[in-house]
Amino acid sequence: QVQLVESGGGLVRAGGSLRLSCAASGRTFSPYIMGWFRQAPGKEREFLAAVNWSGGMTYYADSVKGRFTISRDNAKNTVYLQMNNLKPEDMAPYYCAAAGRTSIGPYSSPRRYDYWGQGTQVTVSS
Repeated sequence: QVQLVESGGGLVRAGGSLRLSCAASGRTFSPYIMGWFRQAPGKEREFLAAVNWSGGMTYYADSVKGRFTISRDNAKNTVYLQMNNLKPEDMAPYYCAAAGRTSIGPYSSPRRYDYWGQGTQVTVSS
């Protein structure tokens, strides 16, 4: 079993920054891809960014490219999401997710991911 715990959310003014962390634990933790998503009320879960756990290749949604940066620390089993120039429309709960080596589908699809964290709230005031 794999557990993912997000942290780092909070209240920030528009134009500000936050850094989210997602710490993973579990005896068999060996993901292929780690991703970040968000889901505003009444909307579908939205892909933001993903990172290949071994090679470090990164992928971004157009909506956050240039503002958000995903990174990982393999030694700490932690993935990060640095968010700059936050906008009110970025406000939502943010979730990290892990996809195993046998999962299939686009890295941008929530269905690709096997494990999810409980979410951390990001609130952006205008």
